[in-house]
Amino acid sequence: MPDVRTRPASGPPVSGADARQAVAELAGAGALTELYGPRPTGRVDPRTLRRLLAEAAARGPQGTVLALLVQLATALPLLTETAQAPTATAVRDAALGGRALLALAATDEQAGSDLTALTTTVDLDGDQVTVNGTKRWVTSALTADHALVLARHRPGRHFTNFTWVLVPLTAPGVTVRPAATELFEGSGVGHLELSGVVLSRDHLLGRTGRGLALFARHMAVERLASAAWAIELCRGAIADTDRRLRARQVDDAPLRESASVRQRLADCAVQVSSLHALWTASCDRIADGHDATAAAVLKAASGTTVERVMTICAQLQGADGFGTGGIQQLRAEAAVFAIGGGATEVVLDTVAGRLDTVLNELTP
Repeated sequence: MPDVRTRPASGPPVSGADARQAVAELAGAGALTELYGPRPTGRVDPRTLRRLLAEAAARGPQGTVLALLVQLATALPLLTETAQAPTATAVRDAALGGRALLALAATDEQAGSDLTALTTTVDLDGDQVTVNGTKRWVTSALTADHALVLARHRPGRHFTNFTWVLVPLTAPGVTVRPAATELFEGSGVGHLELSGVVLSRDHLLGRTGRGLALFARHMAVERLASAAWAIELCRGAIADTDRRLRARQVDDAPLRESASVRQRLADCAVQVSSLHALWTASCDRIADGHDATAAAVLKAASGTTVERVMTICAQLQGADGFGTGGIQQLRAEAAVFAIGGGATEVVLDTVAGRLDTVLNELTP
């Protein structure tokens, strides 16, 4: 099949729509050194990450923020931790220098969040590996240089049956197709088809069989980053709604002065403040200890908070919210917080399985 990938033209600096340009500028400004330290090991400084995502979210579009989040919070740290062979270390160094954009390809065509059911395979044969499968809804698929692909190296659902492979997106057998969506401008989201992709063995990342364990570690940090982005999105939506309602008159008084409107905005502010407090309390143990339970609680809280805040703000803004780039579009894109990185129902099930641990955390 032909490679149908398209690469958008570079936009303006970090404020533009191109994640590749944004990463290059962050590296040039020293932000990646601040984020990972002078000798990167895979650890991410959570407060620096939150600041960088907040700055990107304020400038938009939100699809670019999504691409930056995956690159900065998950793909690059995972590659940094696992790169050993010359091929992987060269890509790692290029990404740390802002010269390469990465995609993270975990979700299969059918398996969804059930990663132990994925059907993408990597055949380990001497000095070569062969990758086959389909990955869906991959952020930066259209714009990245390489994808970190989660594949199974033997059948069965055991967590040691999976391994990461670094796949060049220009390799023979790789087909990249854009996802059929008008949302997430700047994300480069697409689908990957991997048909007999033959690579040298030094494209394997980390020890064979450590794929899911590595994914869980770095997904915890991605959930931390996602919650930081959620806080910024909600804060901005509340402030924008407040500003609009102050300018609208009802019975010669600003609509913002209506008691019911004030209470609903206050309810939104309380919800986001609670999410911010939870983020602050758990950020270090997620970033440093990869605490999966704390990450699941935070992920569930961010999904429900975003849904509630966006719904209220969209209703309060009325017809104006349907304008181009209005809150109704933002609300549609914000639905990703309840799906991406683990659906809210899935992470709630994780929390339920560790309920004693969660409740013990609340003991004074």
